[in-house]
Amino acid sequence: MTLKLRSVGTSDRGLIRSGNQDALHAGTWLVAVADGMGGMAAGDLASALTIDAVAPLDVETPEDALVAALEGGIALATSRIRQAVAEDPERQGMGTTLTALLFARTGSCLALAHVGDSRAYLFREGVLKQVTRDDTFVQMLVDQGVITADQASSHPRRAVVTQALQGDEVSPSYATMVPRAGDRWLLCSDGLSNVVRPDTLTEVLSGYPDRDACAAKLIDLALHAGAPDNVTVVVADVVEE
Repeated sequence: MTLKLRSVGTSDRGLIRSGNQDALHAGTWLVAVADGMGGMAAGDLASALTIDAVAPLDVETPEDALVAALEGGIALATSRIRQAVAEDPERQGMGTTLTALLFARTGSCLALAHVGDSRAYLFREGVLKQVTRDDTFVQMLVDQGVITADQASSHPRRAVVTQALQGDEVSPSYATMVPRAGDRWLLCSDGLSNVVRPDTLTEVLSGYPDRDACAAKLIDLALHAGAPDNVTVVVADVVEE
């Protein structure tokens, strides 16, 4: 039996924002979430350019080429954002987060790329773990012991990212992991993670085996919490086939 990735994705404008600057890809080999920033037109352009740059990675990829493929996708996204800013100086400052997971064709390995404050969570054997680390000002304060994680969740500067894809050199984090049958991955923009607590995420990921229903419930919870930001969710299951 070979392990496969099965995914769904959905996005909602939320209750406050006039448009949706998030973008996503939910495919057979690749799942990704991008959360644009820097003004309405530029924010959704940056996230769209980034998802368009990494979407071609959604193909059968050898285990030893996963990280290099993600590095290439991010380099292409960076180049396209840089070009877009050069074409219109009013786009200066636009950018996007990116959290992407690429599954090997053998099912024996996956690679994760991350920059910004969108998140990847792994739900395995009843336990939810945040796999990515936020590139944010408040996470830096947490790491330094200045504030606690609970204080960070309500800090007035929690939305300040320390790096994003903006056309300049960037230092994404990469990781590889061995998948297991039954793993469930959640990739999301901070429109979900800022308003829905981890224990609630755990309840939904365990209580809604159907991926579509799970994703819809997560969006619904964010909306009930006020959804001050765009909300994007990708739910991906590792299954035996």
